[in-house]
Amino acid sequence: MFCFSYRFSRIFLVALLLGGSLLLTNAVLAQDARYANLAATPQLTNPALTGVMNGQMRFTANYRELYTGLLGSEGYRSVGAGVELRRPAGNGNFFGLGGQLQRDEAGASEFTRTQGLLGLSYQQQIGGSRRGGTGHFLSGGAQLGFGQRGYDLNKLWFSEQYFFDNNTREAYLDRTLDTGEPFSGNGAGAYLDVNAGVAWFGTLGDRAGAYFGIATYHLNAPNVSPLPGQRDVLDQRYVVHGGGEIPLGRGDMSLLPAARFMTQGPAFEGLLGANVRYTERRWQEVALRAGLWAQLSNQSGDQPGLNAYIISVGLETERLQFGVNYDLSAGAVGTITNSRGGWELSMIYVQKANYRQRVNCPTF
Repeated sequence: MFCFSYRFSRIFLVALLLGGSLLLTNAVLAQDARYANLAATPQLTNPALTGVMNGQMRFTANYRELYTGLLGSEGYRSVGAGVELRRPAGNGNFFGLGGQLQRDEAGASEFTRTQGLLGLSYQQQIGGSRRGGTGHFLSGGAQLGFGQRGYDLNKLWFSEQYFFDNNTREAYLDRTLDTGEPFSGNGAGAYLDVNAGVAWFGTLGDRAGAYFGIATYHLNAPNVSPLPGQRDVLDQRYVVHGGGEIPLGRGDMSLLPAARFMTQGPAFEGLLGANVRYTERRWQEVALRAGLWAQLSNQSGDQPGLNAYIISVGLETERLQFGVNYDLSAGAVGTITNSRGGWELSMIYVQKANYRQRVNCPTF
């Protein structure tokens, strides 16, 4: 019988919980949910973006699946939804209120993460002219929420159940054997979460704008261990992001570059690229988007490297925006998955505001 130390079996359990496969270690380094469509996930990018929009209400929904072509039902799935309200605070300033729900599933143990957040932001105008179509704002925001992580330990196997028959010289798995672990059944643990961020955004004229922000998540370093009596501190996640809109000539096209860089403990991820946006510039605006993005993350030796190319397309109407992204895996993960990644679907609904409640925001 193969014998592993208790410490090694715990590490092995964590690897199985997070990924369902040790071959995909690079894919599970980031501890928080993340999406490629930055415009559809403002509350997960920076609390200061809560309520930053050209409207009085925004609803967002996202679905993402990753490596299901390789792992099937044990692949990664994420679903999220958020709602935000923006209200005037006097003197051209605004405040935003928001709520975000997020759920992730992965691995043979049906490891799940559930998160709920309530956010508040204040947007202070520091310059610009409504008549001139320009505006500059500083925004600060904070979030308070809860989270829960859980798993089904009965769906995993451990080293104590891996049996070697000296007579036949064959090894096999016997799930009837004792696991040797002090835990069994379902595990779950709840925790409080605190996040904060600041941002600047502004419009610089017709089809021209920019934004930049920094944020910190998990300021209270919560214990997220689903095992009773155990401690697993969630590392703080630091986010730097920015982007804008650049007109392409005098026609109906513009470039929407954007970037997001995140670190969380030993994990690093960078996302940068751009969409090209075309609109007929009519009263009831309809626009198309298409773009290419590069995703960077930890590779072997913890050195940053290219992890995926992401192709994005989108359709905008006056109030609705739909987006579809597809990951083409690269680097070591691309070799394992034959460059197959996963799909991401997103939807944004914005309820327009009247003239007095309008705020000059760049196109995200």
